[in-house]
Amino acid sequence: MELSINLLKKIALNVYDVIHPILGSSIAAEKSQKGAGGDISMQIDLLAEKIIIESLKSEKVNTLLISEEIGEKYIGNRDKAINNHNVLVIDPVDGSNNAVRGIPYCSVSIAYAIGTSIKDIRKAVVLDLVSKDIYWAVKGEGAYLNGKKIRVSNLDLSDNCIFELNLPKKNVFTYIESLKPIFERFHRIRILGSCALTLCQIAKGSIEAFINLRESNRLVDVAAGLLIVKEANGQFFSLDGSEIDQKLSIDLKFPFVACNANLETFLKNEL
Repeated sequence: MELSINLLKKIALNVYDVIHPILGSSIAAEKSQKGAGGDISMQIDLLAEKIIIESLKSEKVNTLLISEEIGEKYIGNRDKAINNHNVLVIDPVDGSNNAVRGIPYCSVSIAYAIGTSIKDIRKAVVLDLVSKDIYWAVKGEGAYLNGKKIRVSNLDLSDNCIFELNLPKKNVFTYIESLKPIFERFHRIRILGSCALTLCQIAKGSIEAFINLRESNRLVDVAAGLLIVKEANGQFFSLDGSEIDQKLSIDLKFPFVACNANLETFLKNEL
């Protein structure tokens, strides 16, 4: 059975109800073991993931769950999940460091695929854990914010464009030097700390681009956001300009660029 967008929203709201009250608290910041995604899990991550799993079980969902903390796990009936090709790619708290420090920029990210690769992602929800704004998209039906259809901006390099930049720590100044032509053409740079939310900022036209050069960027961070960007008429591509369409996996990591249509050619040429 195909999962509905309303169910995905309900799960995201369940996470909000539990996580929002503890944002910035010492409870949220308690550290645990290293999660399957490679980062040290904090209590806020584990709690959010627990809520998601309990929500799926209560709704009798049969799916493969790909999540930052537990990795890959079948929920419900494994055979039914396989036969239905149901896959959920989830980051329970995207922007965990912001969340535990009380920086108001974090989200829960949920992507639903019927199949095994990125192109099979059909539905997506990203919920702002501070404001409760909910972004969502269904493939072929557009992207929405709180029920209102959204689109990327139509700004170009002659306007005051803003982009977010995410760089690896190693050789950071080398990267900065190589990006100088891009810096010179944009009005402002931001580093905000939640990939999923930043992709939604592009989708609603608040910023124009996101350049993420970190090889360690994980699928769970962007699976939902990339569909929302595309359904808002934005672009999402690899550093060599090609489409990103790899197998859904907890181990999948890749750098990427997302932008509005007017900046696509410029960014592909410069990168």
